Formats: sequence, C-alpha cells, structure tokens
Amino acid sequence: MGVTERLARASSRHPWRTLSAWLVAIVLGLACSALFLPGNLTTNGHSTGNPASAQAERIFAQRFPPDKNGVDELIVVSSPSREYATDPAYRAFVKNLVGQARATGVPYRIFPPRVSRDGHAVLLGVQRQADVDKLLSLVERDDGEGGFSVVMTGEGTLDHDFNGLSQHDLKSGELEFGLPAALIILLLVFGAVVAGLIPLLMALVAIMVALGLCALVAEAFTLSVFVVNMLTGMGLALGIDYSLFVVSRYREERIGGRSEADAIAASGATACRGVLISGSVFVIALTGMLLVPSNVMKSLAVGAISVGIVSVLAALTLLPALLGLLGDRVNALKLPFVGGTDGSEGRFWGGVVRGVMRRPVVYLVVFTALLLALAVPAFGLSLGASGVSTLPDRLEAKRGYEALTRYFPQQSSSPALIAVEGNVRSPQVLAGIKRLRAQLNRDPVFGGGSDVRFAPGVAAIGVLVAGDKTGEPALQAVRRLRSHEIPRAFAGTDVRVLVGGDTADNVDFIHDMNAWLPIVFVFVLGLSFVILTVVFRSIVIAGVSIVLNLLSITAAYGLVILVFRHGVGAGLLGFQRVHAIEAWVPLFLFSVLFGLSMDYQIFLLTRIKERFDQTGSTDGAVLHGVASTARLITGAALIIVAVFSGFAKGDLVMFQQMGFGIAVALLIDATIIRSVLLPAAMTLLGRWNWYLPSWLEWLPRVVVERDPGEEPVVVPSG
Repeated sequence: MGVTERLARASSRHPWRTLSAWLVAIVLGLACSALFLPGNLTTNGHSTGNPASAQAERIFAQRFPPDKNGVDELIVVSSPSREYATDPAYRAFVKNLVGQARATGVPYRIFPPRVSRDGHAVLLGVQRQADVDKLLSLVERDDGEGGFSVVMTGEGTLDHDFNGLSQHDLKSGELEFGLPAALIILLLVFGAVVAGLIPLLMALVAIMVALGLCALVAEAFTLSVFVVNMLTGMGLALGIDYSLFVVSRYREERIGGRSEADAIAASGATACRGVLISGSVFVIALTGMLLVPSNVMKSLAVGAISVGIVSVLAALTLLPALLGLLGDRVNALKLPFVGGTDGSEGRFWGGVVRGVMRRPVVYLVVFTALLLALAVPAFGLSLGASGVSTLPDRLEAKRGYEALTRYFPQQSSSPALIAVEGNVRSPQVLAGIKRLRAQLNRDPVFGGGSDVRFAPGVAAIGVLVAGDKTGEPALQAVRRLRSHEIPRAFAGTDVRVLVGGDTADNVDFIHDMNAWLPIVFVFVLGLSFVILTVVFRSIVIAGVSIVLNLLSITAAYGLVILVFRHGVGAGLLGFQRVHAIEAWVPLFLFSVLFGLSMDYQIFLLTRIKERFDQTGSTDGAVLHGVASTARLITGAALIIVAVFSGFAKGDLVMFQQMGFGIAVALLIDATIIRSVLLPAAMTLLGRWNWYLPSWLEWLPRVVVERDPGEEPVVVPSG
C-alpha cells in the first residue's frame, strides 16, 4: 500500500480529526496573515544580489548625509481659468495650499514654488519623512477647488497607487470574475452542486493556509505586494485542479462498483499519487525562480510554492476526509441537462483522437508548424519595466506625471546617483567629473543639470532622470551612461564609477532576468526530465512531454509579444501596447506554465500507462487515456483560464501580460497538445514510448494510477 493510499484511508476513517487539524491550520494561517503581512509587503522589485546600482546606493547612504535638496513628491498646480501663475488669486491659492500642508502636523519640507517656463503652472517640491497618505488626501481635497487643478506624483504616490491597483485587480478580476467563472465550469463538469463546490472549498482552504505561511516568511524577508495576487490565483488554479482529479476518480470508482471506502482508497492510490507527483514537478518548476536574485521573483515563487504544497496536502488528506463524510452525497443537488464525468470515453473526444491516430504524421506536422509559427514573434523578445506611464489615467501618480511632463518636462523625483571612488581630488579625476557633468547637462533625459559633493576618497554626482523612470528613454540613457559616457569621461584614470538610483536598479533587474532565463530553463527542464523518467520509466515519454510543453510555452510567448508589443488585437482585448514585456513575466510564465502543463501531462499519461499496464496495447491505451480524460482536462484548463483571465482584466499591464500568457498557453495545451500532438506522437512511436536504456534499470519503480494488486505488463528495456 502506497503512502497516498494510506493517507486517504486514514483521513477517511477519521474525518473529524482531519477536519479539526485543518481548521486549526486555517485559524493559524488567518492569524499570521493579519499579524505579519501588513507592513512587510513592498512594491520594490529590486535585485537581491549585489548589482552596481546597489553598490552605488550604499556608498551614498554611508558616505553622504541625506540630500537636503532631495525631493520625494512633486505637486503641480495649474488652472484652465487663470492664464498666468502671477495672478494674485493663483498665488494666494498656492500659499494657502502650502499652509494647509504644514498644518497637517506631518514633517514635510516644502520647497519654494517654481513657475513653469510658459508661466501657466506652479511646481511644489516636497521632502517627506512620513506616510504619504495625508499629503495625498490634501491634494485630492484641493483638486478642482476654485478652478485649480492640484495633482501629485513621486515615489510615495506611485507606491500608494500600485498597492491600491493591486488590491482592486485582485477583487475585481480574480474574486469577482475568476471565482464565479470557476464555479460555473465546475458545475458543468460535475453536473452536481456539492461536487462542484468541493474543489472551490479546497482552493479557499489552500489560499488561507498558504497566506499564513507567506506571512511568516514576510516577517523575516520583505516580500513583494504582488505575492497576494499570485498566491490567490495559483491557489484557485491548483486547489481546484487537484480536487477535480481526485473527486472525478472517486465518482468513477463508485460507478465501477467499489464501496465508498474502497473508492476513496483507490482514488488515494491513483489520482492522489498523480497529484503528489504533478505537485512535486510544479514545486520544482517554481523552485528555479528562487535562484534568481530578485525580490519579485523570490516573492512570487514563495507564494506559488506555498500554495502548491498546501494544495497537495489538502488533496491527500482533507479531501479524502470530506469524501468519507459525504460518501455518495457528493453527487447531491444534481443539475438538469448537465452530465457529470464518469471516466467513460466521450464520443466527441474519442472521435477526435481516432481521427488523429489514423493520420498521425499529417496532424503532427500541421499543428507543430502552427505552434512554431505562433512562436516566431518570441525571437523579438525585449524585456523592460512598467512604470507610471502605464497606469490608468484616473490614478493620482499618472495624473501628476502627465502634468509634470507637460509643464516641467525635465523635473523628476528619481535622480541617477553616480558614485566615483578613488583619488577624486586629482586633476585628472576632477577633469573627468567636469566632462561627465557637461555631458549630462547636454542630455535631455538627465534633466539638464547635476550637482556634485565630495568626501574622502569618493565623489557623488546627482542628476535628475526626466520622464518615466522605467520608460525606455530613461533605461537607455542609464545604459548609455554606463557603457559610453562614463568610460569616455574617466579614460586614463583608475577610479571606479558606479551608477545607482531607481532607473539603474531597473536596468540591473532587467539584466538579471535576461541572464537567469536560460539558467532557470536548464534547471527546471533537467530536474523535470529526471522525475518523469523515474515516474514513467521511459526517457521517450519524458522527452516528448518536455518538447510538447515547450511548444505551448513558446507559442504563448509569441502571442504575448504579438499583442502587447505589436498591438495585434490589443485594443479589442482592452490591453495596452507597450515598448517591452515586463522583465519578470517570461521567466515566471515559463516556470508556472511548465508546472501547470505537467499537471495535465501527468494526469493524462498516468491514465495511458494504467491502461497499457492492463492490456499491453499502446494505441488502445492512448485512445482510452485521451478520450476518457479530455473533458476533465479541458474543464480544469478552462478553470485556470478563467482565473488568470481575471488578471488580464485588471489595469496593471504586467498582470495583463501574465494573465493573457497563461490563459492562451493552457488553452493551447488542453486542446492542441493533449488532444492532437500527444496522441499523434505516441501513435508514431508505438512501443518506443516505453523505452528505457538497460543501463537505467537501476532506477526505482514508482507505480502511478494503478490499483493495488494489478500486475503491470513488463516492457523489455533497450
């Protein structure tokens, strides 16, 4: 008896003990979330290694006091009804605004007002040492008062809006759209209300417990604010999927004549074991993201891994306990005109698979060519970052940014910090600093001015980065500064020059994503190949599985680039056209899609292997496996598509890209890959599907999806 069968039997025999243990876990998870998550989440997506930007910022922090002239927030006052800022009413309004800000009791330092070049707007620079919320409420209260427009932008405003938008997208996209859509699909798949609600309940349990785990991690390491969105989406996807497979297997075993207890045990020995293996592959796929020196990647990986582990444990223990209590009442409240899954071969999918197996070469060539054509745009992949310019127009940071761009195009609250280490008082280095500052003054991206400060052995040059600090012009300007301007200015000296600041931090982050993408690919593919080879005792099955998954992932890459970079269908779908794909999205898409695709691959292949072990016929096993699971796999995929379409419905362009990418990849995976390419490939390979070199016979035998007592057909090794 395997471990998953023992867990299922024990949980179903002692359901109240199991439920009590999970209730305690839920309470602890919610308590930890309330205590530790607030204040430990950040919008900063910095690299966690030691890039040049981090080194420069440490030098500034250690060797120079905070810049008394530094600006955190910028307030722009304009008026369509008064032509010039010299108007007495205009000046009185600005003076009153400054007085109100000082009267809040928050220690702001407000710099003297500056009038725009055309005389139509006034700029107030604010250096804050407290929460930005009070200043925001003041600005929003005075906006439109007396015919004046008052808007604000800056680091605090941007963080505030990103946090708010993240929560808005979570509520409107995932909870208000993804959750109801998932429930509707579950009801259609099972044809019964109780059976449809159980996977949803399991997903919610997994989310609550996993949030507590992430909260504990956040107490030690600051996590990205987006971990909550990701954990919720992945919790709905994995919790529902795993429960869907186990509940459907239980119902199938009951239809086959097993008693309730034996049906739960058989589900534990088959579907639960498949869940354990597919969950292990998912965790491995996401573990690769932990290698990447990035706060965002590590946070998203922590969230996904946590909810993945909890979802597997729930499917192995809590679900059998619920089935033990409910028994056949799992089929209660049946819906009219809707058929449930019973493990039989569906006519439609059976017809599709038979057609593919009659002409496997034609289908393999045509659909492989189609996916490769969709993947072509992926060769133009360009990574970037989404900044204030991609936010919705209604948000304060975006309104302030647009006003700043219009009236004060060279102002910014995001300076580039240039640290020069060495003999900075030597004539050669002083001349280099002068040359560099002159070049910065000529560059429109750098705000047309710079300042310099000296300390023993180090000089600090600060220069504003105009426009969107994560926009392509700013990123290219910092890259150009590092690769051309600095080497040219300090040629012949032995100083070390480092560039820091928010824009430089984004440049380093994008570089890390480009550098780590192939490393994570190799790590995930290599470990997955090993696991699949051990599970199915076939290097052919492992290789085919990986190739097919790569086809769906690269096709998704191509479609994401086609829509978001080239704008094909972007307006119709409500997406933004942007200059680059968010730097973390391709690597995250690969890890998540590979893990989710392997769920379906393992579920399908274990059914095929189960029938092959019974009959010894590869063609018959492929036909039965695909035809009997296609409806279930399609339903599971549609649930994840619905959940991640909620992300795509949101306003954050990074989540639009991620949600759209996962949705189209899983649609491709559940239809073209599982129903066409896999059966075509396995039909052509025949007995070679089960090939394992003789020198690998020492590998352990892992039995998946076979009832206890059944003897497998022995396939000679090569």
